[in-house]
Amino acid sequence: MPSSLKLTDAPDRLVVELHRPEVRNAIDRRMVDELHAVCEDLEGSPRTLILTGSDGVFASGADIAELRERRRDDALAGINSTLFARIAALPMPVIAALDGFALGGGAELAFAADFRLGTPRLRIGNPETGLGILPAAGATWRLKELVGEPLALEILLAGRILSAEEALDARLITEIHAPEDLLAAAHALADRIGRQDPLAVRITKSVFRAPRDAHPVIDQLAQAVLFESDAKFDRMQRFLDRKKGS
Repeated sequence: MPSSLKLTDAPDRLVVELHRPEVRNAIDRRMVDELHAVCEDLEGSPRTLILTGSDGVFASGADIAELRERRRDDALAGINSTLFARIAALPMPVIAALDGFALGGGAELAFAADFRLGTPRLRIGNPETGLGILPAAGATWRLKELVGEPLALEILLAGRILSAEEALDARLITEIHAPEDLLAAAHALADRIGRQDPLAVRITKSVFRAPRDAHPVIDQLAQAVLFESDAKFDRMQRFLDRKKGS
């Protein structure tokens, strides 16, 4: 059976292309299982993840034919929500490169990323209530954190779909690029991440995602770990040497 993903691996990053063009990259159980395997790899060998679509579409949502047959026990199993939580918790940053439709489950997958870049033809939102369900894989709480309650409610309750410019204005995405430049822009961001100390990036992401009540203790403990790292001494010494030589 052909894979629903195309993988391009490198020492510091993994590019994952959602590849079900016949159904606009709709997310089905096979894709979920394959993305879990990707997570297992990245948890064991941390590197930046770039998620992208194919044929001008990121992901049009869940596979409606499959979703139509799901029942109560499937909802309680949290098929998509468990995966998206795992993606959000990956040790290194996740970049979503969004082209065309990012709807329903596709939008929720994008919301789980740390960075979102788009193209002018991006359309992103959650039309689930029009299908008699709710977006139960993160949109009901992540979207409020990302764009604020008023806009989140309009998306969730009134089915508003954002254009690329609207998503940029709301800071749901941070950059807009031509479709042919989108993946290069994602790699450029991964390059900037790659110039940082990997351990510092991992720990900073973990501290950033920690509950409010965990601060400032978690910041102090994390800094204590980094203060003892070889990279801290090496990088600071190089900075001092450059400053001395300037």
